[in-house]
Amino acid sequence: MGNILQSLSKTIHLSLALAILLFLGLFFANDGFAIDRLFWSWLFRYIHVIVGIMWIGLLWYFNFVQIPNMSKIPDEQKPAIGKVIAPAALFWFRWAAAMTILSGVILSWLNGYMHEAFTLGIGSGGGKYTAIGIGMWLGVIMAYNVWFVIWPNQKRALGIVEVTPEVKAKSARTAMLFSRTNTLLSLPMLLSMVAAQNLY
Repeated sequence: MGNILQSLSKTIHLSLALAILLFLGLFFANDGFAIDRLFWSWLFRYIHVIVGIMWIGLLWYFNFVQIPNMSKIPDEQKPAIGKVIAPAALFWFRWAAAMTILSGVILSWLNGYMHEAFTLGIGSGGGKYTAIGIGMWLGVIMAYNVWFVIWPNQKRALGIVEVTPEVKAKSARTAMLFSRTNTLLSLPMLLSMVAAQNLY
């Protein structure tokens, strides 16, 4: 088992295999079920939760761990963060954001509330649509920040794109401020989504 757990790839493959076995066990324990809209809705909700955890987990890693502790790291060790860890984390961060939005939009379409959610339930007469809509719009704003503000500025701040030291410092500050903006929006976004599922 130690051999498996020492490899991230093997660990993820084993986790996926266990999830499939669990799914099959639940499938046969309930005399099966149809591969219908309800199934696809469940599958995309599962995907949405997984990639959402990756996205917000990395957002919180940056804001609760990396940013506050960068000043404590000796200068000679900072390139390890800037050249190795941060670019890898930002890769998963931005693609998890994109997949969270994509899976969420597909999920809203499968469940028949996409239009109502994007219009915040106006004229639909339901708090659920307003709640999920607020969560969806906050998620869209946050994903926009990731792709069109944080990532371009991080490329300059990390030296992936060559710029002057002044631009590099300004880009690092801009990326940090928009990352903090996303952290600010994350709790209301999550509250709206959970409220839509559990209060209505």
